[in-house]
Amino acid sequence: MKKTFLVTGASGFLGYNLCRYLLKKGQNVVGVDLYDFNYPEKSRIKFFKGDIRDKDLLKKVMKNVDVVVHGAAALPLWPRKDIFSTNVDGTRNILEEAFKAGVDRVIYISSTSVYGIPKVHPVDEDAPLVGVGPYGESKIKAEKVCLEFRKRGYCVPIIRPKTFSGPFRLGVFQILCDWVMRGKNIPIVGSGKNKYQLLHVDDLLDAIYLTSIKPKKIVNDTFNIGATEFDSMKGDLQKLLDYAGFGKRVIPIPSIIAIPTLKLLEYLRLSPLYEWVYETADVDHYVSVEKAQKVLGWKPKYSTAEVWIDTYKWYLKHYKEYEGKSGVTHRVPWNQGILSLVRLFF
Repeated sequence: MKKTFLVTGASGFLGYNLCRYLLKKGQNVVGVDLYDFNYPEKSRIKFFKGDIRDKDLLKKVMKNVDVVVHGAAALPLWPRKDIFSTNVDGTRNILEEAFKAGVDRVIYISSTSVYGIPKVHPVDEDAPLVGVGPYGESKIKAEKVCLEFRKRGYCVPIIRPKTFSGPFRLGVFQILCDWVMRGKNIPIVGSGKNKYQLLHVDDLLDAIYLTSIKPKKIVNDTFNIGATEFDSMKGDLQKLLDYAGFGKRVIPIPSIIAIPTLKLLEYLRLSPLYEWVYETADVDHYVSVEKAQKVLGWKPKYSTAEVWIDTYKWYLKHYKEYEGKSGVTHRVPWNQGILSLVRLFF
């Protein structure tokens, strides 16, 4: 059955991939984003440029929409005030205007950052929520808003994806791909023996779509989404370096040295790496996806190593298109700052 989907954050990494996915499924797509939707599919969607904190805009956007996929969010590099107003207040605006307009369901894209740095693994959906930094904290508060609307009888599935990547992903992943492409060894925080799970964007898209078509009574829940095949941080990154073919290695840097150094560089604004990236890099972090597999019938196609490799393969084909560009979203390269000098030593 053909439906009309509203994708918030349509111009971002997830949003753009989702728009393409839905169009291939034969669905109608409406998009909203702060940034222009300058992609080949522009003529095939109805796009609104604006802020989800603008209720008047949302009233226009919601007309004749069946399903909302709410992925728009302020990123960890944004000012704290904007993170909370966008991620929490913006989410409430979306839910209010969606259900006033008669939308069937709103799928909220949260994050496994809501678990903080858990001590017990794998982490299931009932684990305590302890966000790291303003971004993680704001995601927890946004989820609470979603639960308020569930209690009022509305369908609000919550998806908690692991960090995800794939085609069109830049940001922090671009820094890694750039180093690999230049034939550099890759330094990591800690020994690298910790198990670390990623997610391919295509697998996330499948999970989102399943929550949009399955009966509301079974999807009105919270689901972890992540790869089911993953090795240690060092092991999976080494598979990427082996694929690249330069004979380079993963270089462990003791956490007692790496974390304070990265924290200082972040404070001095000399590095784009933020707290969540380096504070979780040397610890186990993987979630149980059994609920999504059982309830949604979801099954991932990519391992964590394949996520790294697929992102790198896309980057090799397209990196020249982004030369000279930078920003703070996942769809553009980040300014490496002092890391571009550190790179010379590896």
